[in-house]
Amino acid sequence: MISVFFNIIIKSLKADKTFYKDDNNFNEAAIYFALIIMLIVSIISIIPNSVFLEFFSAGFNIGSIKGPNLRSIIIGAAIIWTIKTVYLYFIGTVLFPSKLTKCNFRKIFITVGYAHSPLIFNAFVFDTSFFYLIFVTYIWYNATLIVGINQILNYKNIFKSAAIVLAPIIILILFTVSQFLKLSSGTIS
Repeated sequence: MISVFFNIIIKSLKADKTFYKDDNNFNEAAIYFALIIMLIVSIISIIPNSVFLEFFSAGFNIGSIKGPNLRSIIIGAAIIWTIKTVYLYFIGTVLFPSKLTKCNFRKIFITVGYAHSPLIFNAFVFDTSFFYLIFVTYIWYNATLIVGINQILNYKNIFKSAAIVLAPIIILILFTVSQFLKLSSGTIS
C-alpha cells in the first residue's frame, strides 16, 4: 500500500499523462490517497507560512505574529480543495466540455488532490532565503493540474486545460494590479 502511494506521488510529480488515463489510479482507495496528500501538504504549509509571517513581521516592525492553528489549516485546505474541484467540474464538464468528456466529480476531486504533490517540497522553505521555492512548487503544482485536467477531460490540446486552470489566478493578478494602480494614483476613497 505504501509503494502504491509513493508511486502515485512520483507519477504525479512527473506529470505523467498515462497516470491520469489509468482507471486503477481512480479506484476505491484513490480518494484516501488524495486525502493523505492533501493532509501532508496542509501540515507542510505551516513551514512556509511561518517563514512568510516572520519575514513580514520583521520587515514592518510589527512584532511577533502568531499563525493559524492546525485545525484551521486543515479545514481551510479541505474547503479550497472542494471549491477548486467544483470550479473545475463546472467549467470543464458543463461550460467547456470536449466531445469526449465523460468525467465525474469524484475523478476531478482525486485529480486535484494528486496534483498537490509538488507542494510537498514546500517543507524546504524553512528560511527566508528559500522563499522563492514557494513559487517554483506552485508553478509545478499548476503544471501537474493542467496535465491531469487535460487527460481526464479528454481535451485535444493543453491550451484549453491551461486556460481553465489558470483563469482564476490570472483574474486575481489583474484585480490586484488594478487595485494597486488605483491606490498609487490616489483614486481609492
